[in-house]
Amino acid sequence: MADVATEIAKKMEEKAEPSVTVAPTKTVVAATAEEAETKVMVTPPKAVEATNKSAEDEVKPTETSSLVGKLETDVEIKASAGQFHHMFTGKPHHVSKASPGNIQGCDLHEGDWGKPGSIILWNYVHDGEAKVAKERIEAVEPEKNLITFRVIEGDLMKEYKSFLLTIQVTPKHGGAGSIVHWHLEYEKISDEVAHPETLLQFCVEVSKEIDEHLLAKE
Repeated sequence: MADVATEIAKKMEEKAEPSVTVAPTKTVVAATAEEAETKVMVTPPKAVEATNKSAEDEVKPTETSSLVGKLETDVEIKASAGQFHHMFTGKPHHVSKASPGNIQGCDLHEGDWGKPGSIILWNYVHDGEAKVAKERIEAVEPEKNLITFRVIEGDLMKEYKSFLLTIQVTPKHGGAGSIVHWHLEYEKISDEVAHPETLLQFCVEVSKEIDEHLLAKE
């Protein structure tokens, strides 16, 4: 009976040993899980979306920059900076007397002369045509002899979405006279519209005639 019991025990041990081989299955599963986590970390779609957005951002400034522009020039005059500045703040309606061939009239429609927010209507001749420009005074800085006008109605608005003119007069260093700085900032309605170089030349001519007018009154 003892020998039979021993043989049965051996057979039971032999059957129990194969069950230990289940452990490697867990190792395989763990390796598969690690591989899955590694793949999740890769996010190509996000990179593509970022590239598309930056490409759009790069195009927009390029399209806008072809329509937005700035022009500026300096004009030397013999009059003082304060005198010239006062012509556009205190008595712009006298500019037509100084430059009758270019400026036909200037009327105050709202507010006070030389005050921010006031509305002024100019009648002028540009490129051989009689034109009008309704402007709002955007800023006045007496200590800098600076004034800024924004065109809100008139002929310029047929070709430009926005148009600002800034006039700043600075005394010459080490001598008599002043420098008139004209700064035009604008946005065209299309690429077919020309940059306002002829209007900038118009401003130069008006400046010189105002200077002559001021000197003649002294």
